Amino acid sequence: MQPITTIASHLGIDINDLEPYGKYAAKLSESLWDDIEARDNGKLILVTAMNPTPAGEGKTLTTIGLTQGLNRIGHKAVAALREPSLGPCMGMKGGATGSGAAQIVPSDDINLHFTGDIHAVTSAHNLAAAMLDNHLMQGNALHIDVNRIVWKRVVDMNDRPLRRTVIGLGEGNGVVREDGYMITTASEVMAVLCLAENLQDLKKRLGRMILAYSMTGEPITVDQIGATEAMSVLLRHAVKPNLVQTIEGDPVLIHGGPFANIAHGCSSVRATRYGLKLADYVVTEAGFGADLGAEKFLDIKCRQTGLMPSVVVLVATVKALKYNGGIKKDELTAPNLDALQEGLANLRRHIENLHKYGLPIVVAVNRFATDTEEELHEVISFCRGLSCEVALSEAWAKGGEGARALAEAVAQAAECSRVEEEFRLLYPDNTPLRDKIKIVVREIYRGADIRFTPKASRALSRIEEQFGHELPVCMAKTPYSFSDNPKLLGAPVDFVMDISDVRISAGAGFVVVETGTIMTMPGLPKEPAALRIQLHEDGTVSGLE
Repeated sequence: MQPITTIASHLGIDINDLEPYGKYAAKLSESLWDDIEARDNGKLILVTAMNPTPAGEGKTLTTIGLTQGLNRIGHKAVAALREPSLGPCMGMKGGATGSGAAQIVPSDDINLHFTGDIHAVTSAHNLAAAMLDNHLMQGNALHIDVNRIVWKRVVDMNDRPLRRTVIGLGEGNGVVREDGYMITTASEVMAVLCLAENLQDLKKRLGRMILAYSMTGEPITVDQIGATEAMSVLLRHAVKPNLVQTIEGDPVLIHGGPFANIAHGCSSVRATRYGLKLADYVVTEAGFGADLGAEKFLDIKCRQTGLMPSVVVLVATVKALKYNGGIKKDELTAPNLDALQEGLANLRRHIENLHKYGLPIVVAVNRFATDTEEELHEVISFCRGLSCEVALSEAWAKGGEGARALAEAVAQAAECSRVEEEFRLLYPDNTPLRDKIKIVVREIYRGADIRFTPKASRALSRIEEQFGHELPVCMAKTPYSFSDNPKLLGAPVDFVMDISDVRISAGAGFVVVETGTIMTMPGLPKEPAALRIQLHEDGTVSGLE
């Protein structure tokens, strides 16, 4: 690793504009933004993928490799990524900093605590919860209905027993009521941190977050319980983007970490804007598959900020295609052209969906050692038949050099992009909320209809009555299928999607729509990744890969 001051110098950042966290990480100062704000923007590249599978598609790896590749062919490029959550690091996924020759470093530090941003979000969120419960105990001057408190607590860990809790038990311990926990990455505070333009915008968004409803049905906000300023103090450093590096010494901005299955799935607006002023290309990713992450990036982040990607890179693998063609995980390395052809329906669906936004697409085929030439040729021919640019990526084995072909294809597509004339959102702002949900389900998921539980229907009616129709929808859905059934692979059609709950995120500026049995607090698998993690005598860590 190079000193972070050296990495900063690649972007023309002076040492006085860094707030170092050790030798190899730093936060970018407010004064830097004042110096670069007037500069022209570089080009934004969005990396997304087909639906995730147990084999792993390498979306983050491809984002890193593409950044390395763009720098190798003479461009100034920076990656903009989300911060890993301890939940998946200790749970099913393990670390989230890439692998092989396409990694961001210091990977162990990034995966474990990093600069404390996620801890700050946890503390700020739980401060609001504590002040709300204290208000109830101290007389409840706001006449809060204890049966309509919508603000759960959070913890950055997969901990399923905390999904539903009872608090206040015992004399003098507050009001006895049902409560529960979400994972921190699902917190609205995390969404606010990632969508805020600056500290002032952060305060406004925090202040209008809704914690509960009064006896007469009026929303009770963070401002009303007096927590806004103290929460802002806890987040004053977390709001600044973090600078690290790839294994080849390329700059990476890593900031914020909302999940895309239960939140909006994008790294921070601030990191994106810093990157666009500092580099020719900003390569960013959206969580999970394009049906979740890319849709939310485009319909939420781009809608709120006016940002537009010049190109979308859609990551696919032979293994993922065969898995969507019905092959089990332990059989994916064996050649199977029939299953691959069957699974191409999933890739086709994502390509068709992204074309609806008017964006140029480059399919990145992330190559594995077990892929046959015949299988790769089939995928490449398929993509070209859909008028898509396509390139093999060997970033895992060869780093930036292995992503050279992909970088060249992306750079060429970006130079020819007419995004300002052709980009379009999926629905206009003034579309009724029920119709927005139907549009996403029909146009992106290809479902036939939606079905509300009575609870969800009542919640949506209240939101429409109190807040109108202007906000976009943030769908909370399984990432493994276009439907709300994780076992329905490939490209299902004509299903009915069940809407189990709807809630307003007034600070973030969207309406969360929970589908099926989606959980805002994941659980650990039978053999969690934490079992593999070891601390050695020399202080090094293993098992986070």
